Amino acid sequence: MFKSVKVGSRGAVQVRVVGQFKGGKVEGHAKDAALNEALKRGEATGDVGRIVEVFPSGKKGTAARVMIVGLGDKSSFGADTLRTAAGAIGRRLAQTKDTKIEIDLTPACKSAGLDAQRAGCAFGEGLGLIAWTCDQFRGSASSKTAATALEVRAESKPFVAGVERGLGLAESANITRTLSQTPPNVATTSFMASEARKMAKRVGLKCTVIQGSKLDDERLVGIKTVGAASEHKPCLVRLEYVPAGKARSGKPIVFVGKTITYDTGGLSIKVGGGMAGMKRDKDGGCAVIGAMHAIATVIKPSRRVVALLSIAENSISDEAYRPDDVLTFRNGVTVEVTNTDAEGRLVMADALCWACDKEDPAYIVDIATLTGGVVVALGSTFAGMWCDDDKLRRKVEEAADASGERVWRLPHHQEYRDMMKSPVADIVNSNPNRKAHPIQGAAFLSYFVEKGVPWCHLDIAGTHATDKDAGPYIAGPTGFGARLLAELVGGG
Repeated sequence: MFKSVKVGSRGAVQVRVVGQFKGGKVEGHAKDAALNEALKRGEATGDVGRIVEVFPSGKKGTAARVMIVGLGDKSSFGADTLRTAAGAIGRRLAQTKDTKIEIDLTPACKSAGLDAQRAGCAFGEGLGLIAWTCDQFRGSASSKTAATALEVRAESKPFVAGVERGLGLAESANITRTLSQTPPNVATTSFMASEARKMAKRVGLKCTVIQGSKLDDERLVGIKTVGAASEHKPCLVRLEYVPAGKARSGKPIVFVGKTITYDTGGLSIKVGGGMAGMKRDKDGGCAVIGAMHAIATVIKPSRRVVALLSIAENSISDEAYRPDDVLTFRNGVTVEVTNTDAEGRLVMADALCWACDKEDPAYIVDIATLTGGVVVALGSTFAGMWCDDDKLRRKVEEAADASGERVWRLPHHQEYRDMMKSPVADIVNSNPNRKAHPIQGAAFLSYFVEKGVPWCHLDIAGTHATDKDAGPYIAGPTGFGARLLAELVGGG
């Protein structure tokens, strides 16, 4: 939608943005006759994102266009409101082609008791997210609209600082979205490893790719087995952020991302159109790549962060693994394969074992498009969260609140773990009984996390993409998880 969005500081602006709560005047401009006259128009409802435009009478130094953006009820005003409002402003600016805007929402934020820097961050995120475009796959049969470069300014220094942070977080989330949108004939396993390596080089992360015979050496049986049928070979990618000038001491935070570049279901093949959209089965790993970009460029914590991407394509050939196979994992747990379409948990099991064995983690957070069942349970409003460590759970919930990427806790219990027991091996990868389907996935993964290691599992199958234009998003990938994980690290 925009070629770029950045904070500017000089020159005249073309558009000034002010805010109106439902039933109220324009905050900070209660005596402005032109604005008050505009509020008499029928469209000036104050609903979140509703825009009313005013064209001042040519006074020197004033903006040619003023946008009054609705902020909803003051009682429910918050960061999410500003993300939605910024999305609406961005859509309108893409139409008007104005390139220099001033945001005058500090009076509204102060009136509602919202910190100016947090408000600016949310507004910056909204503008940055709505700016995303991914049109490199359009050809000569499509017409492309020329994108403009947008400059944003504000009088409040804390608000501006927030906008800069928000734009940085949105840029990282947009990396996630672009990777998600990339089709599977392009976004192969080697492509994903290469993109991780290139991003790491740009921002100063360490990157290691484990593939081929090294998968055998490291006993990464899940990644190797799931990827065996594809000509695009599987791998484990390890990214590491090390703070500048800091010793490599202290336990790192570890993220694990499911990165299935395409999921046919394997021999348990998806039917009835079930494969459509499976290029997005890599979105957990895409979120982790985006999060690591944000950690290196925006958050810059004083502790190490490690990311593990389990990358494979679940394809079909005479090399494909089968229902009835039994796999022995790095930690000694044996798994009877009952469904080759429950492959994500197999590749993630490897990374969880690795994290516990090799990283000595402070805590682990894994993120995956793991189950259709979580969509049935929570729709697209919340991601499913499983976390029995109270301290870590609070951190994740606080990060979700800061990012606006909502999570909802679902239960762990020994009875769910018992559902995964196998009559042949230790456990099955999928119980044909569909009871508690999303919890089954979490229960399976729990067998690969050492007791005593704080761990959180996030199932984003319902939130990683949207089918409609709303708020700061257009139809397509949302980048869910990139900002949440970054805020989690930023919160300590």
